[in-house]
Amino acid sequence: MNFNFTDEQNMLRDTVRSFVDKEIMPYIADWDRQGKFDPAITTKLAALGLMGVCIPEEYGGSGMDYNSLAIVCEELERGDTAFRTAVSVHTGLNSMTLLQWGTEEQKQKYLVPQAKGEKIGAFGLTEPGAGSDVAALQSTAVKEGDYYILNGSKTWISLCDIADHFLVFAYTDKSKRHHGISAFIVERTWEGFSSKAIKGKHGIRSGNTGELFFDHVKVPQENLLGEEGEGFKIAMAALDNGRFTVAAGAVGQIMACIEASVNYCHERETFGKPIGKHQLVQQMIAKMEAGLQMSRLLVYRAGELKNEGKRNTRETSLAKWQACDFANQAADDALQIHGAYGYSDEYPVERYLRNSKAPVIYEGTREIHTIMQAEYVLGYRKDKPLNKMLPAWNSDKELVN
Repeated sequence: MNFNFTDEQNMLRDTVRSFVDKEIMPYIADWDRQGKFDPAITTKLAALGLMGVCIPEEYGGSGMDYNSLAIVCEELERGDTAFRTAVSVHTGLNSMTLLQWGTEEQKQKYLVPQAKGEKIGAFGLTEPGAGSDVAALQSTAVKEGDYYILNGSKTWISLCDIADHFLVFAYTDKSKRHHGISAFIVERTWEGFSSKAIKGKHGIRSGNTGELFFDHVKVPQENLLGEEGEGFKIAMAALDNGRFTVAAGAVGQIMACIEASVNYCHERETFGKPIGKHQLVQQMIAKMEAGLQMSRLLVYRAGELKNEGKRNTRETSLAKWQACDFANQAADDALQIHGAYGYSDEYPVERYLRNSKAPVIYEGTREIHTIMQAEYVLGYRKDKPLNKMLPAWNSDKELVN
């Protein structure tokens, strides 16, 4: 594996970091207090080509590789989890899934405007009674002529009030359980669709999260993604992409914790010396750095497998699990380093700690990933190549058809 970034990737990191420093950092504390998501951010990201960073140019994207997407997610989460989440959902869960599973007609109609950032995509899998247990979902899509009649609801959906297009999963044959789930592309403007934001979240307060409702929504049959009964397979493939972006974002969270802690260590003194001179503080800083480096290696390893067009469920699961745990621990230590000031929103670390908890839960809880990794080691779980994979990128970061 080549651990060196290309000139293009280094320029990309500088671009996103500069954007975060200018467009997010000065305002995020107020947005977080207000529970406000500023949609202008996605418009500005689109202008930089960052809403379709790893989508091929032929479909309106920037044509970069998957580790370039990781770089974008790292730097965005350094600003705030809400904006990395927007890219994770729009690009990782929705657009990359359309790229992998969509027909040419679906790609032209939905993927191209999403990759350009003209339209925003979201992902609707979780339900009030169906989280880790996907087969427990209650939404149904009944075929009637040239349409599917979609009924049900989804919850904890990022970009619920912002997105134009949604990938929605529902049963077309409940008797088949996992094999009876199908995936659909649903437009916000269709009759019977509505959404509602969830207020009072512990963290990611500047993100738009909420519920979707489907009341006899007529979905044209050409908006079926893949084949009937492939929905579970499509959802799991989508999560390989979403989890990858969440893991990369966790790396950015650790970076933010280190930056804030180092700055505070240099400005705060106790017992006649900077607190960074105290060994127990150094121990916490050292743990953050170790977590940062280990997490980044796991993320880029998964990214290289994506670049090679190889199945990466195991590696992405490990990266997501470990990076999110390291980020949660780093945020806890960062607050501890700041002492009583860390408990106040005068400093950003209390926001980092609140934000760091959700990624430990969503897109596969810590416990789900623990079970997955154990089952791989024990030989109980083995991944087969999917019949549809993401496009691969060669060593020069060029698309391999």
